[in-house]
Amino acid sequence: MTFRNSIAAAAVLACAAFLSAQAQAQQYPAKPVRMIVPFAAGGPADLVARLLSVKLTETWGHSLLIENRGGAGGNIGTAAVGRAAPDGYTILLTTSGFMCNPSLYKDVGYDPFKDFAPVIVVGNSATIVVRHPSLAGVNTMRDIEQLARTSKVDFATPGIGLAGHLSGELFKTITGVEMQSIPFSGAGPAIAAVLAGQVKLGFMAVPSTVPHIKSGKLVPIAVTSPQRLAALPDVPTVAESGYPGFQVDNMYGVLVPAGTPPAIVNKLHDDIAQALARPDLKAALEAATIDIVANTPAEFARYIESEHTKWAKIVKASGARVE
Repeated sequence: MTFRNSIAAAAVLACAAFLSAQAQAQQYPAKPVRMIVPFAAGGPADLVARLLSVKLTETWGHSLLIENRGGAGGNIGTAAVGRAAPDGYTILLTTSGFMCNPSLYKDVGYDPFKDFAPVIVVGNSATIVVRHPSLAGVNTMRDIEQLARTSKVDFATPGIGLAGHLSGELFKTITGVEMQSIPFSGAGPAIAAVLAGQVKLGFMAVPSTVPHIKSGKLVPIAVTSPQRLAALPDVPTVAESGYPGFQVDNMYGVLVPAGTPPAIVNKLHDDIAQALARPDLKAALEAATIDIVANTPAEFARYIESEHTKWAKIVKASGARVE
């Protein structure tokens, strides 16, 4: 075969591969898709997944099946997706721990950069600091700081590596106080512990706490978002409580195994973005105090890199580590 003929053959093969990928994307999905949520059912990530499931099932004509596979701060379910076939039929709905856990754990079982292809950030929500009503006199973040300088302070979180845990570690790093994180196996058990007064203080995801705040069973102290929340307009931010620049997001993002064809990644992104633009889904997420992001795969990739770098520094400074 001449050089010219080999070049022509290579071009034909490349064109055929491109057309095959395009055809594959147009047919996707041709069967039910499995979305793994690496946390127990009932938490905010599970809520986001199930809201998406309804809309994507309608769009595709095939089910988006939710599988809750919790454990190890989300590492078990995340690693399972990283090992799955890169065909678009196993996808991950994860949270901020995806970027932070590699710094917290000795071995998470996955590489956030090599094992996954980012698809889209669905949205962000804030963490809220709450207390049991019996913890009288602790109404501001300054009060918590002063209490921690004179007494032993424990705070409940939904799990290691989740935004509540990271918010507490960041607060410790900024103030230099000692506080003990008490991780639970999800938002439900963590809130139950604070409601029962077993742990007096909690750093929790907002969607899980609002009903208990409204009923007076939990007392809000501050939120980690850059602005106050429309659902809780009287609750200050941590930043305005005397800690400028303090911000921690609960990120809810979709990823697929590395090697998934770009055409499928793009179709999955577009279908989710279109679902997020629907008024009923927007309203449902807003009611859960989740702000829609709907960024591009490239923007999500940059976000993963920046958050990984940010939390690696904070984890190192705080001394938090899970062996």
